[in-house]
Amino acid sequence: MEAAVERKVPEQEEQLQPSHARAEDAPPAAVEEEDEAEAEESERRNRELKAGLHPLRRKLVLWYTRRTPGTRSQSYEDNIKKIVDFSTVESFWVCYCHLARPSALPSPTDLHLFKEGVRPLWEDPANRNGGKWIIRFKKAVSGRFWEDLVLVLVGDQLDYSDDVCGIVLSCRFNEDILSVWNRNASDHQAVMTLRDSIKRHLKLPHTYLMEYKPHDASLRDNSSYRNTWLRG
Repeated sequence: MEAAVERKVPEQEEQLQPSHARAEDAPPAAVEEEDEAEAEESERRNRELKAGLHPLRRKLVLWYTRRTPGTRSQSYEDNIKKIVDFSTVESFWVCYCHLARPSALPSPTDLHLFKEGVRPLWEDPANRNGGKWIIRFKKAVSGRFWEDLVLVLVGDQLDYSDDVCGIVLSCRFNEDILSVWNRNASDHQAVMTLRDSIKRHLKLPHTYLMEYKPHDASLRDNSSYRNTWLRG
């Protein structure tokens, strides 16, 4: 797997405050909780290194959603099922090699790959102030782009990677949709830099349009992919 690339943020015409709040601006309890989580991650990486493994920067969790068309059963949150988590390169490949490819998944189905501690829900504390970049693909090519995006997330290669919460593959009847969720929809520089980083790592052809939608807008219109407010 490719090592994480050095992050370089291009200059933007509009300079805004970075999405990562400074420690002195955050509530003391939040800072303490963040420091504790980082210490646990560091301890986990050290254990895995001593075991001769290759630790990921963040532990990741894979979730699955399958809804039966035309039925109104359990809530969306209850319908999300955790499949597996992994924290090393070795455990990632063990999991990934056994996963069905997008072409074999029924519609509608969602796969969510998120950082541990973040649930793939608009209302989750890590997501509620954020949004997502959306890319639509023909079903014949979506599998390749999904695999590339998974490797980019696992390798921690996206710019503003601390601002990234996770990625989603949505298999639909006529198309597949990839989305990248981030924490702060109001930070224009972080949002646009993330877009450029996604395009670069996926080698996205210019014919593909990317759309952005904040999660609070999704909550208002109860839609993940309609009525996007930013394109590029």
